[in-house]
Amino acid sequence: MKNLHDRILKEGKNLGRGILKVDSFLNHQVDPGLMDECGRELGRRFESVEATKILTAEISGIAPALATALHMGLPLIYARRTKPITMPGQVYLTTAPSHTRGQMVELMISPEYLSSEDRVLIIDDFLATGQTILGLARLAQAAGARVVGVGAVIEKTFEEGREALAPLEVPVEALAIVIDMSGGEIILR
Repeated sequence: MKNLHDRILKEGKNLGRGILKVDSFLNHQVDPGLMDECGRELGRRFESVEATKILTAEISGIAPALATALHMGLPLIYARRTKPITMPGQVYLTTAPSHTRGQMVELMISPEYLSSEDRVLIIDDFLATGQTILGLARLAQAAGARVVGVGAVIEKTFEEGREALAPLEVPVEALAIVIDMSGGEIILR
């Protein structure tokens, strides 16, 4: 994923406290060509897990998850942060800390779209502490679904999210791995 690495190094901004700003191509303005490349690669890496659904969190995970779902020919479900009036009264609900928001956020899914027959591949923009992904896994498990893999566009290894995901006992893949940001630079593996 040379293109992704190049974009992170050229356009990414280290804001301190482990915050990597990639708003110019992933988190605010989205580069559809780059997301297509990411989705194709994540789809290739997870083709053997036999997923039936892709799951992500609103909002930044939607672009890479949609691209992955498109390449895998699967439906995408995204966990909402607020409940619309169109969602049924009973939902699967959990909370997870948001590093960029600095607070707990709610994640919810309608039971209409996730069942015990589903094999769920979780795709997100970042793997940092792993807490959002673990929240998504809790939602899938509440529905009786089986989590079969976790993919991220960017992993920050120094936040130890991969270790936090170990109890899921599923393959974890990241397209770009940031190993250090402590000196003001962005260092990729």
